[in-house]
Amino acid sequence: MTTITSVEAQNRFDKLIDRSQREPIEVTRRGRTVAYVISSHDMQELVELRRRREEATRWYSRYRRRATEQMGDSEAATLTDSDLNRLVHELR
Repeated sequence: MTTITSVEAQNRFDKLIDRSQREPIEVTRRGRTVAYVISSHDMQELVELRRRREEATRWYSRYRRRATEQMGDSEAATLTDSDLNRLVHELR
């Protein structure tokens, strides 16, 4: 990943945009990262990844709720990760 200063980004904006089509560009100010310039394609991938992560989170929440309802309150309180993995594999 290429790193440039904010002053360089301002002075060479056209080259910055061209370069971002090949790789993400890190923009710094006073030695600290302040922004990234990425291609439209990369941004679409990030948006899709976020959408899929949120979808997986909602699925897990619904799954956890159903598993808790099926087990009852006393069993749900002692549900471990290995129990949850077993339940997931049983549902597949």
